Amino acid sequence: MELHLKIIGYLLIILAFVHVIFPKRFDWKKECGSLSLINKQMMYIHTFFIALIVLLMGILCISSYSELIETPLGHKISLGLFIFWFMRFFVQFFGYSSELWKGKRFETVVHIVFSIFWTYVSIVFFMVYWR
Repeated sequence: MELHLKIIGYLLIILAFVHVIFPKRFDWKKECGSLSLINKQMMYIHTFFIALIVLLMGILCISSYSELIETPLGHKISLGLFIFWFMRFFVQFFGYSSELWKGKRFETVVHIVFSIFWTYVSIVFFMVYWR
C-alpha cells in the first residue's frame, strides 16, 4: 500500500502542476472574454485552489503514507479522499458530455487515462480506509 500511496502522491503533484497550462490550452482569454469580472476571476482562482489541494494531497501521500495506513485518523482521511476521488470518477462519466471526447483521438485518450487514474486512486484510498 505504501508504494501505491507514493505513486499516487507523485502523480497528484504532476496533476497539480498541469493546471498551470489550463488557461492557454483552453484559450481562457478568448473563451472567458464575455464573462463578468467575477466569473472570469472565479475560473482562475478556483483552478488555482483545486491545483493547490491536489498538490497538498500529493505531498500528504508521499510524506505521511505510514500515518494514512496505520492510524485511525489516517483511515478517516483516506475515507474522505476516497469519497472525493470516487465522486471525481463519477463526474468523468456523468458530469461531462461525451461530445467533448467521442470521435476525437486526443480527448478520448485523455478521457480513458483519467478514468483509469480516478479508478486507481479511488481503489487505493478505499483499501487504505478499509484496512
